[in-house]
Order: sequence, then structure tokens, then C-alpha cells
Amino acid sequence: MSQIRAFLAIDLDDDLKPKIHKIIKEFKQIDANIKYVDLQNLHFTLKFFGDIDTEGIDLISSKIENVIKDFDSFNIKIKGCGAFPNANRIKVIWVGLDEDEILKDLHDRLDKEFNSIGFDLDKKFSSHLTIGRMKSAKGKADVKKTIETNKTIDIGTMEVNTITLKKSTLTPSGPIYEDLIEYRL
Repeated sequence: MSQIRAFLAIDLDDDLKPKIHKIIKEFKQIDANIKYVDLQNLHFTLKFFGDIDTEGIDLISSKIENVIKDFDSFNIKIKGCGAFPNANRIKVIWVGLDEDEILKDLHDRLDKEFNSIGFDLDKKFSSHLTIGRMKSAKGKADVKKTIETNKTIDIGTMEVNTITLKKSTLTPSGPIYEDLIEYRL
């Protein structure tokens, strides 16, 4: 029985990547130990499944199709920069969303379906694009300042018309994502 590491995501539109790249360049000017996400890997995670049996993909897929039939394409407004778990203990640097009610509804309905087939419910869903992970506290004060400077930055609006089931292969140089199934809203 073969297993893959999988997640469900919304890919960032290519035309918004230069604006995200500009923010990442600001962080790169800081002497900090941050591992950045490759621009081609930027996405909003709807559900991280972890390691799953490949035989289970059909069941997951049927749950996704069952939910998305009730959704049309919708717009999300990408705005703001922040940190998890908070600005004083920065582990993840992210770009967020303004107005994401439809996305939260989509997530919650998917999460309930996935829970019915044995996956844990997400503790707290926060729609965001991870742009970097801090590996140590080095440069934290400057990182915090840069997050504050970009707290209300407006990246732009994008239409969400597909969600994608992805495979993630971990490598020493970072994860490699492969699209398995694309679902149209």
C-alpha cells in the first residue's frame, strides 16, 4: 500500500507573485534565519491531510466534489502581513486575506466532510499564504518591524475558480509539489 503526503490548496495567481516577491525581498535584506517559500509554491491551504494511502484519494475526491458543487468561483482580496503564532514569537511569516467569508465557508464544509471519513477537524482555520519560516530568533526585531510596515499592504484580488489536491515530496532543498487533481468551481 503506497502512501503520499497530500494537501488541498488554492494556488496564488501568477500576476500577484511579483508583489509577494517584493515583500520577500524586504525580509531578505534583514540578517535573519528565514527559510522562504518558492514563489511557484505559494498557495492557500484548505486542508493538510498528511500521509494518506493512495487508495483513499478517490474517497477524498468524492467528498471534495460533493462540497464544491454548491460553490461558484469567487474573489478573495489578498492583504496584510503577519506572523504565527504572534509578533513576539515569530515562527511563520504570512500574507493574509481581507474578506474571506466564502473561503471560510468552503473550508468548514470541506473539513466537516473530511472529518466524516476519519480526518481530524482543523483546530482553527486561518486563510493565509506562508511566505517564510523563521528558523531562529536572529534578527527578530527587524523582522517584526518589516511585518509591521507591511501590516496593511494590498496585494490584490484574485478569482478562485479551482482548488487542487496536491502531493508534497519533502527534499533537503524544500518541498516539491505535484498537482494530482484539479477541481473547478
